[in-house]
Amino acid sequence: MAGNSDLTVPVSISAGIHIGFIVILALGISFDDKPKQMQTAAASAPAVQAIVIDQQKVNDRVEQLKKQKQDVAKQEKARQAELERKASEARREREREQEKIKTLEIQRKQKEQETQKANDAAKAAQAKQVLEKERADKAEVVRKQKEQEQKASEDAAKKAAEKRKQEEAAAKKAQEERQRADDERKRKEDAERKRKAEADTKARQEREMAEAMAAEQDSLSKTRNKQVLSEVDKYKAMIIATIQRNLVVDESMRGKSCRVFIRLASDGFVTTSQTLDGDQVVCRAAKASINKAGRLPVSPEPAVYKQLKEINLTVSPEFN
Repeated sequence: MAGNSDLTVPVSISAGIHIGFIVILALGISFDDKPKQMQTAAASAPAVQAIVIDQQKVNDRVEQLKKQKQDVAKQEKARQAELERKASEARREREREQEKIKTLEIQRKQKEQETQKANDAAKAAQAKQVLEKERADKAEVVRKQKEQEQKASEDAAKKAAEKRKQEEAAAKKAQEERQRADDERKRKEDAERKRKAEADTKARQEREMAEAMAAEQDSLSKTRNKQVLSEVDKYKAMIIATIQRNLVVDESMRGKSCRVFIRLASDGFVTTSQTLDGDQVVCRAAKASINKAGRLPVSPEPAVYKQLKEINLTVSPEFN
């Protein structure tokens, strides 16, 4: 604003002088009096020169002011550019800091996830150990129970045998006493009748002994058959459970089943598996499950294995 004020006064003066000079020339010219005109022109020459000189100064000042204004504008532009550069640099620095914070947060979350996974894995392993221990404890309880049952059966058989021996001995003793009495009373009887009586006694004793032995054998056989059937049912359930674990199911198999034939080696290795009848999708899944298992649970007891080495089972997909 100061620069504009400095220019206003000289420019106004110069413009006034030029206008006045033009007016004088327009009004003061006389065609009849040329010398006067020349005098007037001669008198005006210094004023015109002064005006031209002042105009040059004005122009120089104007150029100087323009240059100053341009320099100021250039400095302002440079200052604005520097401010923008610093602002951009600060913005980039903030972005880098935010990116670093974001990266650190991601790393922190990843570490938390890894720690959580490790904790979950440890808990799962611990739970698995607890489950395996519970299964082992149950198996041990079952084994001890079987041992106790077997021992009780053996003790009962021994007691029955001892009782039979005592009864046989008592019967024999009584018979001998009766025989001696008979012999005393019938001393004079015919020897043939005596031999017949002895033969009858012996036959009766053998018959009683045979009946007692048959009863014992029948009792032992029933107990053993019951144990074998219980073991067979248990291992069948274990085999079906193994097949179910490896069975890949979908909704199309719901309510459907398949009968399969399986032949097992003594170590549980599947030597033959065939689908007999049932839904084709279920049959394919059942056969794939059996092949995937490779081995199925079998009992080390020969009598139990004998009934399990060739079995027919019905596989029905289970849905939770």
